[in-house]
Amino acid sequence: MTLLPDSRLALAPNSAPPFLGVSRSVKGRFWRARPFLSRDAQAIAEKNDLPELLGRVLAARSVILDDVENYLNPTIRRSMPQPSALVDMEKGADRLARAIMAGERIGTISDYDVDGVCSAALVTRFLASVGAANIVHIPDRLTEGYGPSQAAIQSLKERGTELLLTLDCGVLAHDPLAEAKALGMDVIIVDHHQAGLILPEATAVIDPNRQDDISGFGYLCACGVAMILISVVNRLLRQRGWYGPERPEPNMLQWLELVALATVCDVVPLTGLNRAYVTQGLRIMARRENPGLAALADVARLKRRPDAYALAFLLGPRLNAAGRIGHAKLAFELLTSQDRGRCSIIAAELERLNRERQAIELSVLDQALREAEAALGAARSSPAIVVAGEGWHPGVLGLAASRLKERFNLPSIVLGFEKESGQASGSGRSISGVDLGQAVRLALDAGILIKGGGHAMAAGLTIERTRLGDLRAFLETHLSYGLTLAGERCLDIDGALTASGATLDLIELVEQAGPYGAGNPAPVFVLPAHRVVYADSAGSDHVRLTLASSDGTRIKAIAFRALGTDLGELLLSERQHPLHIAGRLVVDDWGSERVPSLHIEDVARVG
Repeated sequence: MTLLPDSRLALAPNSAPPFLGVSRSVKGRFWRARPFLSRDAQAIAEKNDLPELLGRVLAARSVILDDVENYLNPTIRRSMPQPSALVDMEKGADRLARAIMAGERIGTISDYDVDGVCSAALVTRFLASVGAANIVHIPDRLTEGYGPSQAAIQSLKERGTELLLTLDCGVLAHDPLAEAKALGMDVIIVDHHQAGLILPEATAVIDPNRQDDISGFGYLCACGVAMILISVVNRLLRQRGWYGPERPEPNMLQWLELVALATVCDVVPLTGLNRAYVTQGLRIMARRENPGLAALADVARLKRRPDAYALAFLLGPRLNAAGRIGHAKLAFELLTSQDRGRCSIIAAELERLNRERQAIELSVLDQALREAEAALGAARSSPAIVVAGEGWHPGVLGLAASRLKERFNLPSIVLGFEKESGQASGSGRSISGVDLGQAVRLALDAGILIKGGGHAMAAGLTIERTRLGDLRAFLETHLSYGLTLAGERCLDIDGALTASGATLDLIELVEQAGPYGAGNPAPVFVLPAHRVVYADSAGSDHVRLTLASSDGTRIKAIAFRALGTDLGELLLSERQHPLHIAGRLVVDDWGSERVPSLHIEDVARVG
């Protein structure tokens, strides 16, 4: 194992030498030692009786000495905010508690992605446990679009709804929620998307990203906010004598697996309360007490204990497939059903939908890539990618945007033209340091967009076909500064080791600083001067490999979504010369034994 030196100077490509001399990798990235102070790493290791490597990993992620215990062992109790910290939280909780005790009919409208569906499932299961009636409406992506509509609100009113909850949506839905008020319904908005100065009319607008909220919890997903809400409601019901022998108080922790799933899949930072949500939620999910999630894990062939990777890349895509090319009510039913037979049937259908989604995505992505290459040209100086096409399935536009973002390291927006309206709708994904949600909201305020909203890393929008040029020009102005701040494209490296040093013990040690994800990047290690001794395609777009060090020790590896890229072509063709290979160490337990494996992030030629 090669541990990094004190890397106080490793703050930018022009202030430190490249790691292993790699100033431009196959992916065009500058490799640098991840910044940390060696004295901080040493203090962390000594005070907490931790190995030096783990101290360096923590220091490189800006964990301060006094927070190490909380970071390694996050708890809900320590991390949960006071109700008064979030604007309107107490007001919304009081109204919901009163509705429960009065037997009012509650209606819920949620988004159709994993965050929205998990939010709806969380609230539904809580309300059912406390004896409340709830009607859930999840919009159809194709026929209704995002957020509450007047038609949905009118339908809920006709079914007796007195109190309306919006989950993972609503903070920009002025007209539909004005309709709810006109129909005599109270409204509680539970959202996390960026809000404008003027908020919709509602009893409570609970959104840590509303402009007057200074709680510091803007990093939560909607399901994370909903968990705080029902926790406060539960406390109010306890104080008001709602529980007793005939109506026991629910165990709130049992639903943390839903919050963990939403948190990881919505790609919000795994910091603060989110770390506690995911850490505790993964432990609960491992018990397989939720029949729907257990069935989903089975069709995804998840044999190991669930981790953040499994949530993001195995369970999440299958749940999302329902909302993308089917209807999200199927995913909602899976998460709320107690019928194991029914859950197995739904999980199998979600597996089928996910395979269909993958085929559709590949087709759209191929066209979007060609459009992006043509739009960028040889100079590739644009601060953002905006592409649009005919016949592109709206359910995969966000996924295509994510792939373009990964390929070009630029904020990317993918839109599909609507045949009759002359409009284009779609989704965007951003890179670290560039707030795409804010740019979209500003474009909406400027009259360029018909609809738009989101958060820093993702956004949705609708625009007239004739205004696409205006949108590109607007982003050219408003995103250039953010891209300048984001700096050159870099890959931060935590250390170097040979295949023989990549042991199960090392991987388990590094995992102590997890779960890893947005805001808490997984450690990246380099295998210097290793040879590819075997490589072949795997699945539709992956490359599976065996790597060997100079002493002959071998390690399994995989490069996801590498087929057809420069990275994939090099891995498939190079057998004569060694390569520097960077990636994340994981445990491969597909076979009969657990073995170390490398998920490849980047490759560079030696010398």
